[in-house]
Amino acid sequence: MNLRKKRGNGFWQWSLVTVLLILSTPGCAFINVSLYQPALPLQEGVIEGEGPGKVLVMDISGVLAYEEKDKGGSFREEVNLVARVKEELGKAAADDEIKAIVLRIQSPGGTVNASDLIHHEISEFKKKRNVVVVACFLGIATSGGYYVATAADHIIAQPTTLTGSIGTIALKFNVEGLMEKVGVTEETVKSGDKKDMWSPFRPATSEEKKIFQSIIDEYQGKFLEVVREGRKNMTETDLAKVKDGRVFSGTQAFKLGLVDQLGYLNDAIQWAKNAAGIERAKVVMYHRPGTHVENVYSLSQGEAWSWAERLRQGELLPQRETPQFMYLWLP
Repeated sequence: MNLRKKRGNGFWQWSLVTVLLILSTPGCAFINVSLYQPALPLQEGVIEGEGPGKVLVMDISGVLAYEEKDKGGSFREEVNLVARVKEELGKAAADDEIKAIVLRIQSPGGTVNASDLIHHEISEFKKKRNVVVVACFLGIATSGGYYVATAADHIIAQPTTLTGSIGTIALKFNVEGLMEKVGVTEETVKSGDKKDMWSPFRPATSEEKKIFQSIIDEYQGKFLEVVREGRKNMTETDLAKVKDGRVFSGTQAFKLGLVDQLGYLNDAIQWAKNAAGIERAKVVMYHRPGTHVENVYSLSQGEAWSWAERLRQGELLPQRETPQFMYLWLP
């Protein structure tokens, strides 16, 4: 057990004993004691290098989602990815020593809304500050992960990266047959015949599918729009090859013009320094107090939502309270 975990356990043990002592004191009035710990402000950690300027490495990993994560048994607030990106960009905007940003992307994508919000915040940051932005793809940067990267000035991918999946998807289960087998029926009272459109309890009608397809087409148009804007070297012929939703290796993406360069995170940092016109700079990352960033591959602990974990918990399954339109590679 590491020291940080020991300290954490000791704190909660002390808190529990304190609460029990208060409640057991004769004549004591009830006191509202909150054990919930809000997220603390971000701190800067120097990863490597030295010099007057700074290159900020931002972690964009896991599923891109705006929704708050279920805390379960945790007492600590976990900031959603969109909010954390906004917070990091705000901190960077206030620091004149930040000369470049490296977006370290490891994501299969996520919701249309979250992908677009992160792209928008990066684009707005670039308007406010004369700061170069380079995106670096690690193992996977598909769909919404690629959408976000189009806001960068330069994209670098590892040869073994999986990227692409330029497209929009909306899924649902049709559990009508299963309910019939177990003897369960569903009854809905609605004000219009499309009020329960995309319900899992019945098949979608042909008209409902057309309605959803029109939304999908609109979101797909938006996706292609940001690709055209961010990848001005790509022709319409190039776009026609990638817009069917297929994935590509980093090497294939480079040949198609989806990325500018094959390389690794150190290459992205060096490109950022060169583009910013600085020979020497500190490479920094932001983190929460109590967490540790040791090198450029360190994750944003407690905040980067695990793709595998969310799949296990069923959060990415299409059986949701509301339809989910996704820029997500979900094979």
